Amino acid sequence: MHTTGKTKTAMACSHIALFACLFSSPALTQTPSTAPAPQASRPAFPTRDPHTPGYVSATQLPDATIPSPTADGNFVIGPTHPPAPETTAPDLTNGSVVEFTMNSADSKYYPGIARDKGTFGTPDPTDPAKLIITTSHPAPYTRKVAVYVPKSYVPGSEAPFIVGADGTDRMLFTALDSLIAEHKLPVMIAISIGNGSGDAQGSERGLEYDTMSGHYAEFVENEVLPRVETEAQVKLTHDPDGRATMGGSSGGSCALIMAWYRPDLYHRVLTYSGTYVNQQWPSNADTPHGAWEFHEHLIPQNNRKPIRLWMEVGDHDLFNPNVMRDNMHDWVEANERMAKVLAAKKYHYQFVFAENAAHVDHAVKAQTLPEALEYIWQGYKPSREK
Repeated sequence: MHTTGKTKTAMACSHIALFACLFSSPALTQTPSTAPAPQASRPAFPTRDPHTPGYVSATQLPDATIPSPTADGNFVIGPTHPPAPETTAPDLTNGSVVEFTMNSADSKYYPGIARDKGTFGTPDPTDPAKLIITTSHPAPYTRKVAVYVPKSYVPGSEAPFIVGADGTDRMLFTALDSLIAEHKLPVMIAISIGNGSGDAQGSERGLEYDTMSGHYAEFVENEVLPRVETEAQVKLTHDPDGRATMGGSSGGSCALIMAWYRPDLYHRVLTYSGTYVNQQWPSNADTPHGAWEFHEHLIPQNNRKPIRLWMEVGDHDLFNPNVMRDNMHDWVEANERMAKVLAAKKYHYQFVFAENAAHVDHAVKAQTLPEALEYIWQGYKPSREK
């Protein structure tokens, strides 16, 4: 999506207006006399068959094997998930990690919100796709940022990088520590950004990760990356083909949101159990079904964007995990629908359906992460080589 100066100004104003109205409307800020009761424990989620009619046609791989990092398309793996050697090293031997903290008081993009503990929300009786939340309010936060720098990074040179969600991703750093040394990936920086706390609608994490706009990508660009360059003493490329995003659950949908709304910044996306469902809050008239809109309208109705995507979902993944019953909260169906529309628009993508796997399954990630990283970085050439 090309963003003009007028569009950027409008977007900035819309986000300022969002925070202004979010906490001035009685419908959003009034605390009920009796807070909603905490949600009951989640039931076990149903096991979905990867060959269910209506799902994408997929290649069933032999157990304990994974797809080639050069293969596009749909694959079924499992149910045994042996870890890849690159994810099991006990220590980093080819790089180091720099950490620092960011405070909400210093952010122009995210001053901070929180939803009261033990509360959630209720479906709008006039529209089951909307959630009414009365217990979200301004609140400060701190977030930690961790930066992996390989020993082979040449100081002063511009490096490609990958941005991850939900804080320090030791498995990512461990995998890169081996893959870069083995020359299976370019020398790159990895940046793990902590969320602003909480989860789902009404929380800071939900606002950051589930909002369908370029706002979070712009926060990263203007507030996080400059700090990374200063704290870790690195230079980061401005070439979108040398920039990747990744995450699990809402961090996964956030990864695609960043690239979709700002393809001038990111071209490569990696997601585990991506939340391509209706989690956006507050509701947005342009994308009333949140990230479900990706496969419902956005990808089918827009020209193909320069995005390369690797994604995974588990057969025991989330299904109606909260009070919303809008037929847009099945993580498996959402990812299946993603694969279908990506294929129809001829995107380069690899979709892995993992058997015997839960939401953002740790064993599946340990098995597949090195291959996934190799897949999303296929075809990369530094700007000077283009």
